[in-house]
Amino acid sequence: MRHFSVLFLLAALIMGCKKKEEKPTVIQEETKPDFVVAFGSCNMPQEPNPFWDDILAEQPDVWIWGGDIVYADTEDMDRLRSIYAMQDTVSGYAKLKAEVPIIGTWDDHDFGVNDGGASFAVKKESQQVFLDFMGVPQDSERRTREGVYASHDYQTGAGKLKVIILDTRYFRSDLVKDEDPKRRYQPNMADDATVLGDAQWAWLKNELTHSDADFNLIMSSIQFLSGEHGFESWGNFPKEVEKMENMIVQSGAKGVIILSGDRHISEFSKTNLPGLAYPLVDFTSSGLTHSYFSYSGEPNKYRVGDVVSDKSYGIINLNFKDKEADMKIMGDNGVVLQELKQTY
Repeated sequence: MRHFSVLFLLAALIMGCKKKEEKPTVIQEETKPDFVVAFGSCNMPQEPNPFWDDILAEQPDVWIWGGDIVYADTEDMDRLRSIYAMQDTVSGYAKLKAEVPIIGTWDDHDFGVNDGGASFAVKKESQQVFLDFMGVPQDSERRTREGVYASHDYQTGAGKLKVIILDTRYFRSDLVKDEDPKRRYQPNMADDATVLGDAQWAWLKNELTHSDADFNLIMSSIQFLSGEHGFESWGNFPKEVEKMENMIVQSGAKGVIILSGDRHISEFSKTNLPGLAYPLVDFTSSGLTHSYFSYSGEPNKYRVGDVVSDKSYGIINLNFKDKEADMKIMGDNGVVLQELKQTY
């Protein structure tokens, strides 16, 4: 009887193993994006940046600087060059730079003066130092025109992306101080007040109108939709906001997404424009090495989700077939702090 029990137990174990083997585990592989965009702003090379390895792990097809690459705030071009050079010695960034194309714009602190604009005395000299850092060839047309604006086209087997880099510093009119102590600036309603200047506006119109890209990303550096907080934004120039919105609608450009930085916070803003077949999103990603840790709230009628006041960077996964952009605010070690998916 004991032998029978042992044989029965062995048979049961064998049958149990066979039964498990008959149920294969199905592993669903995550669909790889057609194109991956990584971007961020507000970076001090002398401060630790925990993200460079995470960004490289995302296997981005391009890295876009959203401004404040360094904090120089100087009219001394030798000092500005030395601070940019410091950024190039950061090992994580050097690895990214060796494997991924780097493009982008400046903002006030790498431009040379806090909240600076067209009146900055050495903006021409600062432009050349910026172009040196970005590796722009000496014979490029960007060396002879005013401003650091540019466009970049990326053709893939699945579709096409255009990245439009704006310069919101070189031509920008003076800001108007606000007497309210809770606000820094109030709207400049002058007829000739501008963010981009005539030449850049004409260039942008041409880029959007003639774009055949499936997605058109516009890097603004300063926020476009969020303008109630009283700090720097396009909202300080309401007529320029209206001009940009009309241009986007009238151009017929597909999949326009605005990228911004500057604020040391990250957030999504979204609105529906009459005549535009899809919502306009402003994806703010700001605070690579320092963030608005004392953030306690501010108005933004276009906000989607919550403000992220932790250090972060942005990822946009583009799917050309489904016309979908998966936008993520990313924390350290690949943690998704917030996500917005939008079809176009």
